[in-house]
Amino acid sequence: MTRSPNAGDRPIRVRMAPSPTGPLHIGTARTSLYNFLFARHTGGSYVLRIEDTDVARGTDAFEHDIIDNLHWLGITWDEGPQVAGGEDVGAYGPYRQSQRSELYAGEAARLLASGQAYRCYCTPEELEAVRHEQEARKEPPHYNGRCLLLTDADRAAFAAEGRRPAIRFAVASETVRFADLVRGVVEFESAALGGDRVIVRSDGTPLYHFTVVIDDAAMEISHVLRGEDHLSNTPLHILLFRALGYPEPIFGHIPLILNPDRSKMSKRKSQTAITAYREQGYLPEAMVNFLAFLGWSPGTEEEIFTLGELSERFDIARVHKAGAVFDKDRLDFLNGTYIRGLPDAQLALRLRPYVPSVLDDPTVHRLVPLLRERLVRLSDATELVAFLAESDEEVAARYTAGELTSKRADASATSAALTRSRSELEALDDGDFASDVLESRLRAVADQLGWKAGDLFRPIRLAVTGRAVTPPLFGSMELLGRERCLARLQAALESLATLPGVEVGA
Repeated sequence: MTRSPNAGDRPIRVRMAPSPTGPLHIGTARTSLYNFLFARHTGGSYVLRIEDTDVARGTDAFEHDIIDNLHWLGITWDEGPQVAGGEDVGAYGPYRQSQRSELYAGEAARLLASGQAYRCYCTPEELEAVRHEQEARKEPPHYNGRCLLLTDADRAAFAAEGRRPAIRFAVASETVRFADLVRGVVEFESAALGGDRVIVRSDGTPLYHFTVVIDDAAMEISHVLRGEDHLSNTPLHILLFRALGYPEPIFGHIPLILNPDRSKMSKRKSQTAITAYREQGYLPEAMVNFLAFLGWSPGTEEEIFTLGELSERFDIARVHKAGAVFDKDRLDFLNGTYIRGLPDAQLALRLRPYVPSVLDDPTVHRLVPLLRERLVRLSDATELVAFLAESDEEVAARYTAGELTSKRADASATSAALTRSRSELEALDDGDFASDVLESRLRAVADQLGWKAGDLFRPIRLAVTGRAVTPPLFGSMELLGRERCLARLQAALESLATLPGVEVGA
């Protein structure tokens, strides 16, 4: 296993610790990817740890969503649950916080015994009153340390009142300095942490800042790569590592993902759940490529990378400090590029969930060359091919007689042109009803009428598909078949006949 050049002789171990309180977020996915790429590039280990102590909001469904979508992206890990609810893999388990309570209790007791933590009996009301006093004096909110020097008699009196103490970590007054892999040397004054911090609630449940340090220490995590929003938490974490006597990991804080207006990305302004992009037909390969560039660049003009190529090229030193704007147009560009690069059989397989189930597999395979250049997302196929599954009546209901009229001819002339076209098609046998033959015959009709081909093809397209935008017209007609095309053209002629001065067959 690779050793970290900046962490003594420690093997490189990184982790991701999602909380199953919501679906996999774009930001969590990007952070997971960076940890994965860093581990694979350096030959280190990647750990998945589930922070499942928020019983009120956490669900098995969210855990399944997180793990399933990480797998969908191609992100794998060496330790932790490989499937939602499954057995842990690895020597540092358990990998769920809910199963590590004894460890947290033991470490809290150790801090109490060393005098680096103490029991706090303050009630919420008392703390709120102190906060209001500080606000009135225009002081930053901070714990005033009132329980730090309690006597045994004071503690006994509070216990007699029925108060259950929280445990506070005594924050030393010092400058906390660390070398961040992304941001360089960072300094914080511990006074900015708001005084001594609660690490165990009065009901005995440990807080995140305490558990994350204990877990990282126990699992021998060498590098912590996480979002910039955690940067202000790092001084407290470092002080806890030191108080517990554990080596500090090397930290790297990656830039936030921003909306186009440069506000922090949130579900109020943007789609943030990976599942939603997956359901819309974004390819995992495109999403990974897109996420990798949200805050990192290879230093070249290259844009398209496989996951393996990203693992080879990823360098944490090339991660940017500035926020990364979520550019959906770029994601669409990448997705279209990856779609066009898929082999026919692979694209047909991936299109299957997005096309009507009544279409058999051979038909879906025949659709691939018609759709490939028109797809930004796989879900675009749903509307593009719906005419194949719709009834003739449903298609006819999608347009009006007026819409059928050619832009360069009146309703009567359009009816005559469609009648001529239908007769030309009716003369074909089923075996001759192929796209190249159809195009040749209908272009000849346009020439005979003195029309531009596009002026004739437009009402034909609307008649046989019910839409102005479709896959290539003649390939669509070939898939639809002779009888259905003739029936739909006849329905269009009958629709035109409802307009003044037009007769069927005119």
